[in-house]
Amino acid sequence: MVNLGLTRVDDAVAAKHPGLQSYAACQSHAFMKGTGTFILGAAGLFVLQKALQRKLPYPLQWNLLISIVGSSLGSYSVTRWETQKCSDLWLLLETGKVPDRSPPPPPQGPKPEESAGSGKTKYGDVME
Repeated sequence: MVNLGLTRVDDAVAAKHPGLQSYAACQSHAFMKGTGTFILGAAGLFVLQKALQRKLPYPLQWNLLISIVGSSLGSYSVTRWETQKCSDLWLLLETGKVPDRSPPPPPQGPKPEESAGSGKTKYGDVME
């Protein structure tokens, strides 16, 4: 049996997807990294703002708000990045291919029309 959080996965499903345990471990690690980023980010931003409050005093509630919002954004970014790597791992384990995450090439300009001397318009009509 493979455990995914508190849920147990049947042996038949686990046998059909041999990378399930690795994927579950990767996801767990990604969420723990996000949680750690939130805690350390909130503490770090709070301390940084406490040091800055000597120059620019503002209420504690703003200090807490900025710390929590900033660390939430950082935590989201880290978790999203790590989860994307887990998705790539899952695709690699299931298909044997690494997904292509490179951006598509920029679109080329319009295709050249037929030359003006051909006697046809772009709608197929013959010019006289």
